Amino acid sequence: MSRENTDAGWGRSVLSNLAVSADEVRGLHDRLAASAEAEGMLDVAYTIMETPVGRLLLAATERGLVRVAYEREGFDAVLETLAARLSPRILEAPARLGVARQQIGEYFSGARTRFDVPLDLGLSSGFRQAVQRYLPSIGYGQTQSYKEVAQIVGNPAAVRAVGSACATNPLPVVVPCHRVLRSDGSLGGYIGGLEAKAALLALEHAA
Repeated sequence: MSRENTDAGWGRSVLSNLAVSADEVRGLHDRLAASAEAEGMLDVAYTIMETPVGRLLLAATERGLVRVAYEREGFDAVLETLAARLSPRILEAPARLGVARQQIGEYFSGARTRFDVPLDLGLSSGFRQAVQRYLPSIGYGQTQSYKEVAQIVGNPAAVRAVGSACATNPLPVVVPCHRVLRSDGSLGGYIGGLEAKAALLALEHAA
């Protein structure tokens, strides 16, 4: 055998020994995430799940679910924003999102009409946060207008501000801004797109 063939065979042998399966990589990642969590070094955990309205990114701090993002928002951009606004210590760590993921799955299967996961509303403040705190009070299958929400939260003239609070809601689906419509019954805007908003209302058979 030539020296060239011998060297090539040795190279393939080394690469074969260094090859790591996808399962091994995932196992290593999971151990890293678990270690970071145990040592208090994981400030923001995230995972991605498939749903009938497309893939959703879920992120949580130690206080609770902090972000639900549609793929159309750009997951990389969402993660960059979370790192800038909350902490750069962010890692894919599905374990922290287990309950949220389960409840969202139950919601889409029709088995759940209300979420009870802890929420971290730290990405919003002031009037926007007040509106977002109110939104879960709109019952499953029910809708209200932007004008009605403005009146209920104590600022009847702030219809546009309610629209802005819904449009910037960091927790769509779980904090149900999709249940807020225009006064004429039309959908208005939605961070996940109007098709997703219509799908959520159809799922709930909202009137």
